[in-house]
Amino acid sequence: LENSRMKMRSAVSVREGQGVVLLCGPPPRAGELSFAWIFNEYPSFVQEDRRRFVSQETGHLYIAKVEPSDVGNYTCVVTSAVTNSQVLGSPTPLVLRTDGVMGEYEPKIEVQFPETLPAAKGSTVKLECFALGNPVPQINWRRTDGLPFPSKIRLRKSNGMIEIPNFQQEDAGLYECITENSRGKNIARGRLTYYAKPHWIQTIKDIEVAVEDTLYWDCRASGKPKPSYRWLKNGDQLSIEGRIQIENGALTISNLNLTDSGRYQCIAENKHGVIYSSAELRVVASAPDFSKNPMKKLIQVQIGSTVDFECKPKASPKAKCSWKKGGEQLRENERVTLLKDGGLRIANVTKADAGSYMCLATNQFGTASGSTNLIVTEPTRITLAPSNMDVTVGESVVLPCQVQHDPILDISFTWYFNGTLTDFKKDASHFEKVGGSASGDLMIRNIQLKHSGKYVCMVKTEVDSVASAADLIVRGSPGPPEHVKVDEITDTTAQISWQEGTDNHSPVTAYTVQARTPFSVGWQRVTTVPDVIDGKTFTTTVVDLNPWVEYEFRVVASNKIGGGEPSLPSEKVRTEEAAPEIPPSEVSGGGGSRSELVITWDPIPEELQNGEGFGYVVAFRPFGTTTWIQTVVTSPDTPRYVFRNESILPFSPYEVKVGVYNNKGEGPFSSVTTVFSAEEEPSIAPSGVSATSLSSSVIEVSWTAIPWKMSSGRLLGYEVRYWNNGGKEESSNRVKAAGNETSIRITGLKSNLAYYTAVRAYNSAGPGPFSATVNATTKKTPPSQPPGNVMWNVTDSRVILTWEEVRAMENESEVTGYKVLYRTSSQPDVNVLNTDKTTAELWLQFNDDYIIEVKATTDGGDGTSSEQILIPRLASMDARGSGPSVLNIFSVSSFLPTILSLTLNSVL
Repeated sequence: LENSRMKMRSAVSVREGQGVVLLCGPPPRAGELSFAWIFNEYPSFVQEDRRRFVSQETGHLYIAKVEPSDVGNYTCVVTSAVTNSQVLGSPTPLVLRTDGVMGEYEPKIEVQFPETLPAAKGSTVKLECFALGNPVPQINWRRTDGLPFPSKIRLRKSNGMIEIPNFQQEDAGLYECITENSRGKNIARGRLTYYAKPHWIQTIKDIEVAVEDTLYWDCRASGKPKPSYRWLKNGDQLSIEGRIQIENGALTISNLNLTDSGRYQCIAENKHGVIYSSAELRVVASAPDFSKNPMKKLIQVQIGSTVDFECKPKASPKAKCSWKKGGEQLRENERVTLLKDGGLRIANVTKADAGSYMCLATNQFGTASGSTNLIVTEPTRITLAPSNMDVTVGESVVLPCQVQHDPILDISFTWYFNGTLTDFKKDASHFEKVGGSASGDLMIRNIQLKHSGKYVCMVKTEVDSVASAADLIVRGSPGPPEHVKVDEITDTTAQISWQEGTDNHSPVTAYTVQARTPFSVGWQRVTTVPDVIDGKTFTTTVVDLNPWVEYEFRVVASNKIGGGEPSLPSEKVRTEEAAPEIPPSEVSGGGGSRSELVITWDPIPEELQNGEGFGYVVAFRPFGTTTWIQTVVTSPDTPRYVFRNESILPFSPYEVKVGVYNNKGEGPFSSVTTVFSAEEEPSIAPSGVSATSLSSSVIEVSWTAIPWKMSSGRLLGYEVRYWNNGGKEESSNRVKAAGNETSIRITGLKSNLAYYTAVRAYNSAGPGPFSATVNATTKKTPPSQPPGNVMWNVTDSRVILTWEEVRAMENESEVTGYKVLYRTSSQPDVNVLNTDKTTAELWLQFNDDYIIEVKATTDGGDGTSSEQILIPRLASMDARGSGPSVLNIFSVSSFLPTILSLTLNSVL
């Protein structure tokens, strides 16, 4: 801050309650200034309010009523809007006098606006008004004429200033500032006057005018006061004479000559400003010239039309035009008109009017000519137009558009659908043009509802165009009904209503209602009253609903074309509660532990429970008694109930039924069924248990059935436990046999190993005691060596086989004999021949090829099979062989050429 103070100003001494003005004493004005005051030290500024005011006109600080808190030093701060620099005045001390307090007095206006204040259009006007007084005066503003303030006016600084932005003519007038307190009031008045500098409405532009023509330049401006006009030519005042006239700013110069060319200036002015508009006038003189605006070389029109020929050469002054056809001068008649602008018009054209037309243009500077050739054609006519059609969704239709036209003209067809040009590439899936060059037929495939509307065929040539329109109505199944809602709900019914949707040009004949619940598979059709809802009915009652189930409903409309889209679902609603109606199904039971009666049923699904608090009533009684024992099962998902009592005899019959209930009451019971109490587990162990090794991997266990009474229940079967010599009894394996069986084979065992086994009976109550443990040792494994060097000899139907003996290893079972397995190649059934020799004789019917293999037999099972031998049916004549076939046995017919070591001997 720049500090201009040299010393403290003299103190201003006032009484408390008195008003005071502290003078700023600003420096000489250098552009726009703004004022503020520092209280004591920077940056503590005086805050303006109802009591304190800083004038932006004078810079002074006004305090309407001094209070003790005002005592201190005040410094005026002046800011330049141009340089944004600040200057501080000298501090002025404000002190209180001690000789008493100032009494109340009426407002004294210290800040007021001029009696007359001109304001420019569009400017922002600020009027200040402030008064001293005790009590502090209230300030208000108004227009003297009583008109209300427009919304743009703002009151600022506790009403000490009024601000009028964008000042206009209607804002001018007399304004009043009213200052008032309890001691009285004072009013300041001032008039705002409106002024506006000239502003162009119409300026002049450079122009080129032909000699002898007339110039008219309009020059207009707005402003208040209304502007006056002056004209200059080349900087000199333009004098008014016969050819030159000025009226309201407009300049007119008639019969122009070359000397009128020059720079012209229009001046509009009032006392608030001057504006200028300048333009160049060029006066030209030239002979007619068609180079810049040549005549059309060719015009094509149809018979009966009107044709206009233009003839507008550049010429100064304007040329006079005459017309010739074929060297003959044209004159006006009922069909021929010579136009004022030099053109030619021929009405109701005929074929005879065809030919070359020449325009001759002349002025005092010369002559020029141009010509146009006229071709007259036959009119284009639509011979087969599209007609209104009524179709169904999915059909394909053709809208015809065929024409007759002049052969010398090119023709084009376009189609418009509801005013929009049809794009055959974009809509190729539906729209296609068909027909020849003189046909624009439109094919619409797989027509949809969106294709309803107006179709226009437009036919164009170079000289004419014709069009024909047709309306296409596409009828489809109805759109979805709207605003489906549930009006009333009970435990089994719902009153629903809806509004009709679009019928898609085919009246709705019927409605159906569908429902969905959390338990249904999708939407299901429901029963309604009435059962058949016609197309004029928009409400129905849905019946046979389940109580206490959340439903959504939707409606489907149908017409003669078919069923339409379903409506949007209604809001979800829940039917009211009711007592359950359906008892549990599949009531059964039995089993369990000793002294138990187990009763089971299929739980009722939630959608059939009909309300909250759902549960089951289980009733039972010993067979032959009359009193029911009842109990309640409160969980709706529970599928069983177990009654335990030491008095229950094993496998005793009980009559059982299961009912249902909820908060609304009890429902029905199921039908009575008989259920047996728990059985008694077997009490004795099977006897006569024995174990026999059948092979290297199989042991057979047998036993004697235990004695059993039907009154004790049903014997389900026997459980056989087994473990090997190296295993523990606790980790034994178990197999089960049915109750009518007394033996079982245990397979998949290890060879040459001792196995222990025990047997016990079981039923639904559990297992009985185990028998004594018995054991058996599995056989050694059969030999891994197959029979080798298998030889065969065939004579007629007799086959003799020989092979090498199989010798068992030490850890293998001894060979007890051999098996010969044989079958035809086309049959899966295998025949077996057992022998204790290394040779065998077979009698075979050679209607087919035979496949033979040999394997050793032992106590531990069968050994490894030899490779398969193929004996072809041709061998039945007389053949020998050895070794296997190397071919796949399942395609025997292809093996014959490759059978090893096969010799056929002819029979003499």
